[in-house]
Amino acid sequence: QVQLVESGGGSVQAGGSLRLSCAASGRTFSSYAMGWFRQAPGKEREFVAAITWSGANTYYADSVKGRFTISRDNAKNSVYLQMNSLRPEDTAVYYCAADTASRRIRASTADYWGQGTQVTVSS
Repeated sequence: QVQLVESGGGSVQAGGSLRLSCAASGRTFSSYAMGWFRQAPGKEREFVAAITWSGANTYYADSVKGRFTISRDNAKNSVYLQMNSLRPEDTAVYYCAADTASRRIRASTADYWGQGTQVTVSS
């Protein structure tokens, strides 16, 4: 069983920055593909960013490319999402997820999810 705990959410003005963290339990975190997803009120959950087990490859949704950066520290069993130039449309609950089998995580292949952290961006 893997537990994921997100932190770092909050309220910021447009143009501001936040850094989300996700701490994972489990001895084999370094072998998991990890990702961030988000869900805004009244909308479906959507992909934000993903990172492979080694951190060598990262993937981003077009809407966040150039503004968000995903990274991981396998020694700390943690994955991060640095969010810059935030926009009101980035407002959502952000979820960390882990995939224990795939090279690249997708919502349909994620095995574990965190409880989510709220990000609110005001104009």
